[in-house]
Amino acid sequence: MGQIQETIRRSRGRPQIRSDEDTMLLILDAADREFQLNGYAGTNINCVAQRAGVSTKTLYKLVPNKAELFEAVIRQRIGRFLLDVDGVVTDDLDTEEQLERILFAFGVLTLSEETIAINRLVIGECERFPEIARAFYQSAIVPVNGVIEDWLNKQKAKGTLRVDDVHIASGMLRGMMIMEPQRTAMMGQRSAPHRDEIAFRAKQCAEVFYNGCKA
Repeated sequence: MGQIQETIRRSRGRPQIRSDEDTMLLILDAADREFQLNGYAGTNINCVAQRAGVSTKTLYKLVPNKAELFEAVIRQRIGRFLLDVDGVVTDDLDTEEQLERILFAFGVLTLSEETIAINRLVIGECERFPEIARAFYQSAIVPVNGVIEDWLNKQKAKGTLRVDDVHIASGMLRGMMIMEPQRTAMMGQRSAPHRDEIAFRAKQCAEVFYNGCKA
């Protein structure tokens, strides 16, 4: 009987609706949207909490300030790219196919409307808020560069590609893949490219680079 009463008492208490991890995902999605709509300066923590459906107290418990919230949004976006690359680049593919898949994942990340909006934000507000430039560089540019450079180093070590300077080659690949469509979209001269266009561009870039560097 006592055990039953204890179970009833526990069931009448307020249950934990979601874990901190799930709550954080809601906050990051809400913050991502607010940053895109309002910029960094114009984003209000109370509005982020309201959009996420959580209290401001809960938000501050998980993320202490707006700078760390922005950095967490960037890390989440880059984490998706890293998972995409891990999931599609396998040893059973030849070198050119692996490169094509890496470039496609990179294009999907960087040529989306959301990432283009974040790029505009960083460029437009980095002088007033240098912390967002540091966060974007360290949490986005550095790890993405690292993925491509690591792959190039492996191909160089296996003798499948001739690359004198991996860092320069990585920069050339990234520029060839995204510079023109991203810059044009950032200037409002076109919309963000669709996945089919990104896929075609990745295929073309991989072919040009591979044919120029194959051993």
